[in-house]
This record gives sequence, structure tokens and C-alpha cells, in this order.
Amino acid sequence: MSKHQIGYTVFGAFTLVFVYGYIVNGWSLIYYFTFFLLWFLLVLYGSFFIRTNYHLKAISKVNTHKNIVAITFDDGPTEFTDKVLNLLNKDKHKATFFCVGNRIENLPVTTKRIAEEGHLIGNHTYSHSKQIGFKNTKGLVEELNTTDRLIEEITGRLPVYFRPPFGVTNPNIMRAIRRTKHIVIGWNVRSLDTVLEDEEKILSRIKRQVKPGSIILLHDTSEKSIHVLERLLIYLNDNSYRSVTIDELIKLQS
Repeated sequence: MSKHQIGYTVFGAFTLVFVYGYIVNGWSLIYYFTFFLLWFLLVLYGSFFIRTNYHLKAISKVNTHKNIVAITFDDGPTEFTDKVLNLLNKDKHKATFFCVGNRIENLPVTTKRIAEEGHLIGNHTYSHSKQIGFKNTKGLVEELNTTDRLIEEITGRLPVYFRPPFGVTNPNIMRAIRRTKHIVIGWNVRSLDTVLEDEEKILSRIKRQVKPGSIILLHDTSEKSIHVLERLLIYLNDNSYRSVTIDELIKLQS
């Protein structure tokens, strides 16, 4: 039973107890509304923070004593992805790219290059719509399957891993993943490179949080993130860290 199912069960049980108390003992409605508010806030928190594993299980880090991390990139491929690949290849680091289906269609050559150079491609839905969290299970399954087919056609490899856009999860996404059998990947180091403008702040944020087994979230969508990556790779090299693909990171956990 998932955490959200436990939450619904507890909320349902409380409702039954409250109804009895309201009828028999005249309990005030304020108690029910207070409990409802707390439960609703818990659901919101669990939905927007993938590391909580509230709706489904996501791998957000691994336990290891080795100096390895997994750098991941969301929302590509874009015109910046080739620059990312150049930097990674220069320092012999590997990464995982969670790619969007409609962007794969626009840049199939770049998508193929990601795979050919030893990096891993994961599924990041077909549309990456801001309304993705409101899609029904059938629509989500279609998005995942379409993107899987595109990746397999271009690279010859069916993706195993999935990251939900914005890290948002809900029961429909949970049900979709049960059907598609993807392994969900979160993160424990969020760079905020799409929010913060100051490259130094972004880099400092990553450096403060990174440790063996970390999964780092970046985006191959801007020149700013390219500059951050370049300096991050220098930091990793200076501290004897190596970035590997998600599948390798999972294999090397202790």
C-alpha cells in the first residue's frame, strides 16, 4: 500500500469517527476542517516533492561510499544538448537525459548522438505539458508509449527509466507507471537552474548538497546551464567524483 493510499484510509476512518462523534457527542466541525486541511496539505506536499515517495516509489539517490554521482538533464533535446555532450565527453563523464517526445522528433540526430556516446536516455513524456498532472491514466500511458517508441526507433534501445515533468506525481501517474513498468527517477540535488539567474548561486547550491550517490537535476535548455555544468565538472574532477548513468549508479550502490 502506497503512502497516499494509507493517507486516504486514515482520512476515511477519521471521517467515520467524526460523523459518529458529531451525531452522538456534538463535536464541532472545526475539528473536521482542521484535519481536512492538514490532510490536504500533506497530499500537496507529497504530490510536488517526488522524494517523499507519496504516490509512487522513485529512486532519488543511492547509498554508496564511492565517489560517484549521476548528472541528469531534463526537457531536451534542444540546441544546447550538443554543447552538454561536448563538455561531458571532454572530461569522460556520463549522464542521463530525460527527453521529451516532441523534441526528440525535432532533433533525432542529437538524440541518437546521446545514445551513441554512451549516455542514457529516459522518458520525460511526449508533450511535457504544464497540464500533465491533470491528464487521465490513459492519456499518460499514451504519452509514455509514444515517447518510448520514438527513443527505440532512433537508438535501438527501449527506455526503462521515467521522470515525471516538474517532479509532480499523483494517482493517475502512479497507475500509468504500473502499466508501462517504468522505473521512476527523482533527484536529491535540485539545481534550480531554470529558476535562479545567478550561475554562482546555482553552482553553490549543487556543491552544498552533492555527496556520493547523489542524483543531480539540471536542464539542457539554456546557455546558463552550460556554464554551470562546465564549472560543476571541474569541481567533480577536483574532488575525485565521477558522473555515471542512472543504471550504472544503481548497480554500484552498496
